[in-house]
Amino acid sequence: MRNPRTNHAVVPSGLVARIGAWCYDHRKAAVGIWLAALIVVFGAAGAIGAAYDASTDIPDSESADGFDVLEQYFAGLGAGGASGTIVFRAAQGIDDPAVTAGMEELFATVNAGFPDENGNPRHPGATVVSPYSEQGESQIARHGPLAGQLAYAQVNLAADVDVTESAALGKAISDHAPAVEGLEVLPGGTALALFEPPATEFIGLAFAIVVLILAFGSVLAMGLPIAVALGGVGAGMGLIVILSNVFNIPDFTTFLGVMIGLGVGIDYALFIVTRYREGLHAGRSPREATITAMDTAGRAVIFAGVTVVVSLLGLLLIGIGWVTGMGIGVSVTVLVTMITSITLLPTLLGFVRERAEVTRWRGLIVAGFVAVALFGIGIGIPGLTAVGAGLAALALLVSFAVRPLRQEVPHGAPKPVRETLAYRWSRTIQRRPWLWVIAGTTLLLVLAAPVLGLRLGFSDEGNYAEDTSTRQAYDLLAEGFGAGFNGPFMITVVPGAGDSVAAVDTLQRSLAETPGVAAVTPAFPNRPAAAEAYLFNLVPATAPQDEATTELVETLRDDVIPAAIAGTALDVKVTGTAAANIDFTDFLARRTFVFFGAVLGLSFLLLMMVFRSLLVPLKAVIMNVLSIGAAYGVLVAIFQWGWGADLIGIDSGPIEAMAPLMLFAIVFGLSMDYEVFLLSRVREEYDKTGDSAGAVADGLAATARVITAAAAIMVVVFGSFMLEDDRVSKLFGLGLALAVLLDATVVRMLLVPATMELLGDKNWWMPAWLDRIVPKLNVEGPAHADAPADVVDEPAPTFEPELIDA
Repeated sequence: MRNPRTNHAVVPSGLVARIGAWCYDHRKAAVGIWLAALIVVFGAAGAIGAAYDASTDIPDSESADGFDVLEQYFAGLGAGGASGTIVFRAAQGIDDPAVTAGMEELFATVNAGFPDENGNPRHPGATVVSPYSEQGESQIARHGPLAGQLAYAQVNLAADVDVTESAALGKAISDHAPAVEGLEVLPGGTALALFEPPATEFIGLAFAIVVLILAFGSVLAMGLPIAVALGGVGAGMGLIVILSNVFNIPDFTTFLGVMIGLGVGIDYALFIVTRYREGLHAGRSPREATITAMDTAGRAVIFAGVTVVVSLLGLLLIGIGWVTGMGIGVSVTVLVTMITSITLLPTLLGFVRERAEVTRWRGLIVAGFVAVALFGIGIGIPGLTAVGAGLAALALLVSFAVRPLRQEVPHGAPKPVRETLAYRWSRTIQRRPWLWVIAGTTLLLVLAAPVLGLRLGFSDEGNYAEDTSTRQAYDLLAEGFGAGFNGPFMITVVPGAGDSVAAVDTLQRSLAETPGVAAVTPAFPNRPAAAEAYLFNLVPATAPQDEATTELVETLRDDVIPAAIAGTALDVKVTGTAAANIDFTDFLARRTFVFFGAVLGLSFLLLMMVFRSLLVPLKAVIMNVLSIGAAYGVLVAIFQWGWGADLIGIDSGPIEAMAPLMLFAIVFGLSMDYEVFLLSRVREEYDKTGDSAGAVADGLAATARVITAAAAIMVVVFGSFMLEDDRVSKLFGLGLALAVLLDATVVRMLLVPATMELLGDKNWWMPAWLDRIVPKLNVEGPAHADAPADVVDEPAPTFEPELIDA
């Protein structure tokens, strides 16, 4: 392809541009490589299968020490890992012979691992404590309207049973429930719950189609970001499945990967396609426009993607297996999506070329109906999906007979930059910068205020959808036994030399008399003849997620147990799933600021290397912290305090312990995207003119449309997950959507122009000694890509058949 101004072939000058040029020139080979890579990834994922694991080994925690005692002395109970329940209710009574026989047979089948026809266990690693056994006699409701009709079996899982296997076990329990009239059997507990992948991401895709058409005015240009995002997310999902066999990756990592991968994939491609179209409008050939886009926006995409990956990999600092695995899984998805943007996108541009500017009426109509079909999938209305898909196909067929549908849609001439609304807005902000800095900062601080009352924890099964067996089992246990039976504690006791059984009995009485304790079982020895350890089951009076339950654990460990065992050598540990969750929350709280500091510090350094400034990265860090803090505050008000909780179908409870870390890692990385795309354009204008105020207005005007479109897509992609039944999905969806919205509006459109106006030329100040030692990162391309790329003589490319226009 030749530069029309020089009659020479364009040769890219940077690595990213050379990659883009190769993909453009060898587009058929590049597509073949991508298809082969996808086949390999999906084939390997299908052959190997997933091995998701969310087991938690909390360093230096009492619950972890207690699990070690269980594994050493009570291995027969299988209590070394997660646990669940088999809740059953019989109108004729749980002691009815048919009920007893059917349930005992089910318990035996679970203990045997659901053997196949050859006797090999299909779901090994589970041990049942039956309510018909001596140890489980307290697992039968003795009081209230369900007395004698409700019971549950404790299902203890071995430490090596991962999330995939435990969910399969829960399904097997449902499938093998005894067919006894009047008997209801429900697998309970998070460990036995099925994880259903969300479908609401299709709502985000439907909205993306609409926004991208409005932003580009072209169906083909709209399709490019979506194709890139889907390709990257698809490959990322396959890699997560493969990596789950290497790292402890929890099953919900796929949900986070889809959510974030779609958002960043569309964003990255959107920025590159926008720059490509600017090149076409400036008179460049498609090849030159592609190379220029890759050498400018492509560089920024790599920097933005690496920033997101680095933020996510900061989770490795937490030091917990599944947190590390989650960070690796999501960061791999972002990395693959970034690679897709700089390889698959220029490949597709090589096929599309000038047709990225052409839209026909049939393309608009078909795209609209496709959006309707995707929306139907997202909200779960198959009829709407069928209608949308059918009308899309019909419109395409009719267009071959109806000529007007094949005509091009006329495009209006683009406004000069200084006549756009964004330019006028920037000038308005710059006229009174102090007013807008104070107003924007005050708004963010007010929204962030509730974060001072943040309470971290784990929401319990009472937050599951009411039509799930997990929620129904939870409600039955709460009704028949009390809310605390959904999260009992295990108290392990290892006697020292000279300790008698009387000391253990004294401990049991002290535990039972503690306020907030509903029941304590008698001491269960590991060996009745010569006990080496004892086990109590302690049931709190409150639900696992209640603050009172956390306070009870602290009271038991700090006051009750030390007083009860004074003068003895008893080694007592409070453990169990509920206690482990509390320990995990405390551990995360201690490591959170280490993580925040590492991500903020590294981001500051990266931005300083890019923009050669001290104040620009400092402002970026402060403003991003403000916007994320505001998102945290709103989450506390809704999810913890319950303000407006009924509107989104949730109950109040603690903020998920992992939410602040994950939201910070994701949102901080994404906000850096907008920071780089905006400020790199501002710096480009400043280097051209030396006019700081004009550079801010011109840079904001040049990027406002694309940043607004990208943010709008992100907000809907993330916000669509609020339509899921799962409370965690709603929390992450609202948190991410709100953080992106605040960043793209209050920060990017208000605080950035106002603060840059106040600082003027000082924005780009950097001490000379520091400038000499800090490495340089160029995300703007050679001479900001305004000069043509290097050129050399090269044979003209051969003719290729054209694609059918949309």
